Amino acid sequence: MAVVEKRTGTAVGNKKTDVYFKSFIAGGVAGMCAKTTVAPLDRIKILLQAHNHHYKHYGVFSGLRGIVQKESVFGLYKGNGAQMVRIFPYGAVQFVSFEIYKTFLRNTFGQSHALKFFAGSAAGVTAVMMTYPLDVVRARLAFQVTGEHVYSGIYDTLSCIFRTEGGMRALYKGLSPTVLGMIPYAGLSFYVFERLKFLCLEYIPNICGRPHSGSRSGVVLTVPSKLLCGGLAGAVAQTVSYPLDVARRKMQLSMMRPETHRFGKGLVTTLVLTFREDGIAKGLYRGMTINYLRAIPMVAVSFSTYELTKQLLGLDTGIES
Repeated sequence: MAVVEKRTGTAVGNKKTDVYFKSFIAGGVAGMCAKTTVAPLDRIKILLQAHNHHYKHYGVFSGLRGIVQKESVFGLYKGNGAQMVRIFPYGAVQFVSFEIYKTFLRNTFGQSHALKFFAGSAAGVTAVMMTYPLDVVRARLAFQVTGEHVYSGIYDTLSCIFRTEGGMRALYKGLSPTVLGMIPYAGLSFYVFERLKFLCLEYIPNICGRPHSGSRSGVVLTVPSKLLCGGLAGAVAQTVSYPLDVARRKMQLSMMRPETHRFGKGLVTTLVLTFREDGIAKGLYRGMTINYLRAIPMVAVSFSTYELTKQLLGLDTGIES
């Protein structure tokens, strides 16, 4: 009897490991696809948020044209190499953490959609903490303009920040607004997506669902439905957390020019200065239009790719009660 129980426990443990490994792979692929899709919009967003003097009078679309004119088409993807190095582990850790936290909270507190908010928040914070220095590097590389390069690549950026700006602490500059912003952003992203997914498959499966033998419920979301649910989730999450994203970028880029050093003194100082100098629309929510343009397709592609990759790997993506 003991031998049977031991074998059963081992089998269950191996199955969980397999599920988490596949979720890790699916999350990494989802992150890379999503970020590559919106890389040009990410670049112009960073340039606008931090008031790069070459682009401060541009809008979203004129800025994209300006990048192509000043730096060629490849300028639209500046910093994307560092982004890909960062985003696979980030996406992988975020999604697999969400599965782990969701299972733990369900087993501890019972079934509740609200718990998915907390699982999503915890997953986002976990992923950020593990990959944050690469986000700083990516922002610095994306902020550079051709002809005025300060850094030559990922390693040079990391070593230069570490040597000249205060060691490891400098590589985590802007972490506080990132973590604070990630709690509502990731929490709402996962919660809204999972809730919309549940509502679609529960009440309008004939419109939003399609048969799938690998799902417990026998039905999964269609690709257009995945994209719609993910896009709405991204819009809601970004609206709530955007001012903290602006503060994060300003803190990350504060040491690149003497006139922006004042933004490196802390989260509250950065938010107050941004509000006093530029107000709400042109300060705390500067670049929000482009953020909708990038966040909605980014989150839509991320969740859709994650769900599709899980299906390809044989994981259940059906309805959860």
